[in-house]
Amino acid sequence: MDTSRALVEVEDLSKHFGAGEARVVALDQVSLRVCAGETVGLLGPSGSGKSTLLNIIGCIIEPTSGKLWLDGDLVYDGRWLRPDLRRLRLEKIGFIFQFHNLLPFLDVTENISVVPQLVGVSVAHATHRAVELLSYLDVAHRKGAMPSQLSGGEAQRVAIARALANHPRIILADEPTAALDSERAGKVMDLLRKIAREQHAAILVVTHDEKVFGHFDRIFTLRDGKIQEIPERRSERKIGAQ
Repeated sequence: MDTSRALVEVEDLSKHFGAGEARVVALDQVSLRVCAGETVGLLGPSGSGKSTLLNIIGCIIEPTSGKLWLDGDLVYDGRWLRPDLRRLRLEKIGFIFQFHNLLPFLDVTENISVVPQLVGVSVAHATHRAVELLSYLDVAHRKGAMPSQLSGGEAQRVAIARALANHPRIILADEPTAALDSERAGKVMDLLRKIAREQHAAILVVTHDEKVFGHFDRIFTLRDGKIQEIPERRSERKIGAQ
């Protein structure tokens, strides 16, 4: 794991909603680094700011203040520094959600290949990339299936393949195992850890799912907009990996 190479870095990031007496502090000077090869968990009660932080890192929500670096590039410092945030997301970030959100009118291969096509990749090359990813994630035998024909675990693997379609270095996952049983949830998290190490990606996972806590390299908690690392989780992970 290249722990010296931060692919996600936020510094003193704050986000406020509303004004005056209706003002809500969703994030309060949050600082966080996620490095290449790491799978990091982000925990906290509902309303603690987890999804807000994920959406800011994903360049979907604009913060109130602070700085954001993605893959070494400063992309926010009081304002967005990249003119085309949609292109930035397509180039650098893969998103995985609680529910797979596959397009029901496209088959498995088409659901993946449509993503590279959005950045100008030919249909032939995008299809090749899709089949390559399905093989990597052990679901190539479902490449012609429709989403309605997939099991929950298969659908989530296809969703992961879609997230990897444009070779992102950063993967943001919002409750990716909440709809899965323990066995399937463990397999999905094993896949994410494999991807982090083999693709040298940084993976940040928002979760309430206690059954996957042991799959993280580090865990942070958010409460009332404040972030804190759980220090013993790193040492436990190292002991378990020996």
